[in-house]
This record gives sequence, structure tokens and C-alpha cells, in this order.
Amino acid sequence: MNALSPPLPRSRSGDGRSLQSVPLVAQLLARNSTVRRARQPRKSRSAYFGRNMIQSTGFWFCGLTRRPQFPLLLLLRVTCHAVVGCLLQSAAEGSVHLLPLSSNKSNHVQSYCERETKLALSLDFWTLSSENLIAVLPVDPVQENYVRKVKNCIFSIAFPTPFKSRVLLAAVSKEVLEDILDLDVSVSETDDFIQLVSGGKIVSGSVPLAHRYGGHQFGMWADQLGDGRAHLIGTYTNRQGEKWELQLKGSGKTPYSRNGDGRAVLRSSVREFLCSEAMHYLGIPTSRAVSLVVSDDEVWRDQFYNGNITKERGAVVLRAAKSWFRIGSLEILAHYGELDLLRTLLDFIIQEHFPSIDVKEPNRYVDFFSTVVFETAQLIALWMSVGFAHGVCNTDNFSLLSITIDYGPFGFMEAYNPDFVPNTSDDERRYKIGNQASIGMFNLDKLLQALNPLLDLGQKQIAAQILHQYPAHYYARFRKLFKAKLGLLGEKEGDDELIAFLLHQFWALKTISKHELFPTWVSKYILRLKSNMNDSDSERRKRMITVNPRYVLKNWMAESAVQKAERNDFSEVRLLHQVLRRPFQKHFAAEKAGYALPTPSWAKDLRVSCSS
Repeated sequence: MNALSPPLPRSRSGDGRSLQSVPLVAQLLARNSTVRRARQPRKSRSAYFGRNMIQSTGFWFCGLTRRPQFPLLLLLRVTCHAVVGCLLQSAAEGSVHLLPLSSNKSNHVQSYCERETKLALSLDFWTLSSENLIAVLPVDPVQENYVRKVKNCIFSIAFPTPFKSRVLLAAVSKEVLEDILDLDVSVSETDDFIQLVSGGKIVSGSVPLAHRYGGHQFGMWADQLGDGRAHLIGTYTNRQGEKWELQLKGSGKTPYSRNGDGRAVLRSSVREFLCSEAMHYLGIPTSRAVSLVVSDDEVWRDQFYNGNITKERGAVVLRAAKSWFRIGSLEILAHYGELDLLRTLLDFIIQEHFPSIDVKEPNRYVDFFSTVVFETAQLIALWMSVGFAHGVCNTDNFSLLSITIDYGPFGFMEAYNPDFVPNTSDDERRYKIGNQASIGMFNLDKLLQALNPLLDLGQKQIAAQILHQYPAHYYARFRKLFKAKLGLLGEKEGDDELIAFLLHQFWALKTISKHELFPTWVSKYILRLKSNMNDSDSERRKRMITVNPRYVLKNWMAESAVQKAERNDFSEVRLLHQVLRRPFQKHFAAEKAGYALPTPSWAKDLRVSCSS
């Protein structure tokens, strides 16, 4: 198919969007609303969206004084007729609660003004929005929540399933709350917050969604996957104008749950909460963790797939990212020939998240691919610089924004071993740490295959050349990172030898000076340092401290925190969270706990798996 395909019909509103990009249900509602609007005086229409909606739901909708533009109408139609109807039905059934907004307009305006200058002290006026997603991307017209094959849409509406037992707040990220969500950390102590982050309540503007995607898992096409236990509860736009998508993980079943129960257990949730924050403070692009809650609900898991099913506790992590779209988001559309929808989703992603690319440019998909190739190479080089093995590098776990997502059976390498595999479920060692760079190229090739139906012959040839540049991008960043670790400036012959020798012999070796090869290597290293122009030992030391972490989240550290958390002792979860926020600095409690030491003997055979 030629990339310059004829434009789709434009909407009559003049906003330039194609009516084909509007969900079928919303189109039908739009037509019905148009008929009703023609028969009603404007005053009564305004009153309906104002006073009547407040009285019936507790939501605040500003009264409409004029006919709104199409995007706003679409939002009101979807939320008022389809979504609010589901909310009221769910509330009546007791499965989910609404967080009402005050009907006092003056208080609403006052709180909004205060929010512009300081952090919110409650959730009363704190709102999310799903408009930017559902106004453009089709939603599954089937709204019942049962496992099924879904086609011709990007999302399905799916409500979280609240826990039946008590819910405890195990940990919260103060920085994410205050710097990203504009919430004072004291809000985390309220019952409303606990209910929100556990899936028990929905805030105004939230339309809970489960994303449809596919992917290649362990090298094989796995067909429809999707958010089987995650709910995208909305987008928050903060004071800096940043948009962050909030997603609950472990919050119940969706149409994509397959044979799962929609839950996540405490051990995997602790690991996700801690590692996503740890990676951020290591300077590696990642999703963020807002909070971790745990319940007494029973969740049954066969942790090592050996027939030993045990009872564990259910937990939920509220996580945030600029976007949760992944390579598999595009693969599923290309696989089923949904090319108009593929184009719609790509244009949306480019317009929202790739501002340097003109969405009207004929070569925009090639430019998009070039950016993803480059940034994916940067990301994996960063992983390698701290010895991080993701564990499950499937295409459905690779972000289109090149951030680290979906923390499962990850691990940090302690001694240099290119065959290091943290995931015991990976029998063929496909995702060993030494393979991560090549797996990145495999995944990018699958991305290119998904884009190919939208590219002409010339664009396909250019894209293939771009993919072949991936190894050069990766090795350039890899060298730069490890030269910084050694404090080297400029380019000198023999730098690669110094890096390779260091990796193979001295990786994380505490008694480096006692190694038999140390004198040979260190003499070459000292000679190389003398070529650093205008550099002092003190300046070099300062630089090296900022790129060589003292603490990373080793599996034994996470396991120790998990064991205590199972007894409702969250002290080590919180300690690790604090320590990993400053991984390059000595921390008294961390030194006392032995976090900078090699793995203790009791944890030498510690294993993790895909079971979570």
C-alpha cells in the first residue's frame, strides 16, 4: 500500500478528524444526540448537562452555553450515555464506588485556582481524563466484561474489581505524587486514596480501559494478548503540562485475561514497585510507581510451574507512564489487516509523543521508526551499563516510547556472565543478558513488519537501512557509558580493550586489587588517564561516582523485603525505596543491611519466574 493513500472523509465539525476514527457506539450516540438536540431548546440542554447530572451522579459538568465543538460533544456522549451509565450500574451493584465532586461551583473554581499554585490536599477536585484516548481511538462496542476475541478497536471498557478483604498501603512514592500528580503526600493517608489505588473507586473523568495488543513471545507469534490484569484509569495533566497515563496492575479481569484471574501477587508487586523507581534514579527511562497496596484476598499461583500451587496475597501497583503503547499494539492491527486503524493509532502516537515529527509528512512513519530504533538502542545500552536483565523481552513488553515497562522476572548481574538469565521460565535462555541487544533488533524488525503495509517501496528500503544502523547506535552508546564509568575523556586507541578487559575480569569484583590480572590492567588504565586533558583526580572521581551505582535492586534484597511484607511488615520495602532513590551515595542503613555486599549465602539459589 502506498504511504500517500487518499485522505479519509472529514467530520463536518471542521476539526480535521476522520469519522472513521470515531468508535461505532459513539457515532450512533452522536446521531441520536443530534436528533434530540434539534428537538430541545438550548436552555434545557444546558440544564441537563449541568444541574440534572449533578443531582443524579454527583459529577460536576459545566453548563453548556453554546454548542460545543465535536471532540467535547463526543466526550460528553461517550461518558454521559455509555460510561456514566456503566458507572451508575456498577455503583448500584456495589462493585465500584464513585468519588463525587462538590456541586458548589464557587468551591470548584477556588480549588482549581489553588491547584495551579500548590499541591492538592484531597481527591475532591482531583480529576483524570480519558478524552484524549477515547475521542480518537475506537473502543470495543461490547461493554460486558468477559474473555473474548476483540477486533477493530484499541481499547475495551473494563472496570477494576475491588478487593473483598481489607487493603493496606505498603508503600507510596512521594516524588511521583507531588512532582507528577500534584498531590500532597498526606493524601495517601486517606481512605479515598486507598480505594482509588486499589481499584475500589473511580474519580471524575475516569473511563477505565483495557488495551488490546498482541505480540511475539519467546520468538513466536502469540496472537491477542492485551491488558489481562491492568486497567488504564485515565490521563492526568499536571502543572507542567505533562500528560501521564495511570494504570492499575493486578486490579481484576478484563476481556484480555485469557485463563488468568486478573490479579497480581504481593511478591511480584513489591518487585515492580521497587525496580521501576530504582531504574528512574539510575537515570534509565522507565514507567514510574505511584503506590503499592496489599490485601488479604487469596490468590493461587504455581510459582515455578512444577505443580506446587500455593496461596498468596493479592496486591495492586498504581503505575504511571507517558504512554503504555508497545510494539504489540501495532502488531495486532497489522496481523488482522486493520490498516485504517493502524494508521489512526500511529498518527495519534506521533502527534502525542513525537513532537519533532510532522504528522502530515508523507515519510512520518519512516521518521517514527528511525526514532524508535535509535532510542531502543540507547535504552538497552543503559540496561547493560548497570547489569540489568529484563527477563521477558517480548514485543508486547517493548515500549514504543523506549521506556522500561512490565517488570517481571528481572535481575541485576553481580559477576560478569553473558549467559545470566534471571527468569527460570526461560528454558532456552533466549533472554539472557548477553542477548538483549540482539533481541532488541529482533523486536524492531517485528515493528518494521507491522509498519510495512503503510510504506511504499522506497520507504521500505529506507526503513530497512535504518534498522541495520541499530548495532552502531547501540555500541556507540555502550562505549560512551563505560568510558564514563572509567572516567575517560576523549577518544584513544585501546579504549575498547580497557572496557572489555574490565567487563570480563572485574565486573562488580569487590577485591579487585587482589585479582592476578589487576596490575596489568591498572598500568594501562593509569597511562590512559594521563591523556585526559585538563582533568584532575578529584574531578574524575566526582564524575565516576555519579555513574557507578553503589546499590542496585538485587533479587535477594527484594526477596527479603517480600518476606517481611507477607507479615505486614513493610519497613524494608520502604527502606529499599529510600536507598534506591540515591543509588550513588552511601546510606548508613543500607550499609548496615549489607546492600553493597555480595549476595548472602542463603540467597545463592534464589529463583524468580514469570508467575506473578
